[in-house]
Amino acid sequence: MENVIEEPQGVYNKNQDFTSLICWQDARKIKLFFYNKVLPLLPKEEKFNLDIQSRKTTCSSTANIAEGYGRYHYQEGLQFYRISKGSTYESKDHLISCFDLGYINNDLYNEGLTLIEKAKISLNGYIKFVKTQKKGLR
Repeated sequence: MENVIEEPQGVYNKNQDFTSLICWQDARKIKLFFYNKVLPLLPKEEKFNLDIQSRKTTCSSTANIAEGYGRYHYQEGLQFYRISKGSTYESKDHLISCFDLGYINNDLYNEGLTLIEKAKISLNGYIKFVKTQKKGLR
């Protein structure tokens, strides 16, 4: 089969899955940052707007990396990694909104931006790596 990722025969490592990816770990830090530091500061009237949207985008970032990792075809995986990248950008927009609306201070805003930029870089690097692996199969 063309463009298929296969587990090495007889060498399964339960400690090496999507959680071992730096890009997933970075996306997880964003999720935890929002859940622990940003969302508790939002007023009740944002419960069905910024709160829920931030929860969805931060969870989507990690979940799509996990789902892409579980796919057997490189192209399928890449699509999920790109969706994760879009969710990371969407999280950045929510962070900007929280700052613009005065829900978070400058220090928290900058901390979030730093986490998001690091995640974007690691995810872009992983996407580039997967593309090079795909080319190696041809």
